[in-house]
Amino acid sequence: MGGATGMGAAAAELALSLGAEVVVMDYAPITLAGVKAVKVNLAEKASIDDAFGQIGGRVDALFSCAGIAEGTPGIERVNYVGQRYLLDRLMAANLIPRGGAICFISSSAGLGWEASFPEISEVLDIADFDAAAEWMRAHNKANYMGTKQAVCALVAREALNFLKRGIRINAICPGPTDTPLAQANREQWLGSGADYRQDAGVPPSTPLDQAYPMAFLCSEAATAITGITLLSDIGWFSAGLTGSFPAATPITEFLMSRPAAYRKAGS
Repeated sequence: MGGATGMGAAAAELALSLGAEVVVMDYAPITLAGVKAVKVNLAEKASIDDAFGQIGGRVDALFSCAGIAEGTPGIERVNYVGQRYLLDRLMAANLIPRGGAICFISSSAGLGWEASFPEISEVLDIADFDAAAEWMRAHNKANYMGTKQAVCALVAREALNFLKRGIRINAICPGPTDTPLAQANREQWLGSGADYRQDAGVPPSTPLDQAYPMAFLCSEAATAITGITLLSDIGWFSAGLTGSFPAATPITEFLMSRPAAYRKAGS
């Protein structure tokens, strides 16, 4: 899902190069040769149902990569509800077999979901597409942070239930990555952490840099890993929490709703 551009396209190309039969779903035009292209609008239940009917077989690895930016209409459906709905349909039809794996793309905006879990867990219990979207709007979660917290919470809470069926579910939390969506929001998305990257002497991640950990999490090499959101941000978040890069500390403290690890109690 979300495989036409950016990290999703890189994941699709990587999977194809590894010998997979690849189905790419997206609203944007899909140009990668050698894949089955399925147009889908994740903001519309009927479009997802139609796309589901075109999959054509089992899904051993699901890369759930769709995402739109803050302020885009339908963000609650595209970033969470629609992807969750398609996942639920795949599970109900037993199309993800034992040994299968799922990897979402979350965001640093979703970190610190634990503090919101009592509330966020309510929407995790809602299976109906329209009711879930309405809940997110009514509870001020129809925004980038709210949708990404829902993704992280879903991965953590449902890992055991999926594991009982022999399926693993994880997510990655990318740092700034040079994708078309990031370029469209360049100042905010690629500007974030620029001082850290300059100090470290590294560029923003490429889409392929993020596709590799997704492929790993969906491979047999990660058999013991489930229920996590893997930070793939070149160390920025850890540097902020530990104070090794103090400029990152205020935002990491905000996201985690707690003082950084290096701060003394009461400071």
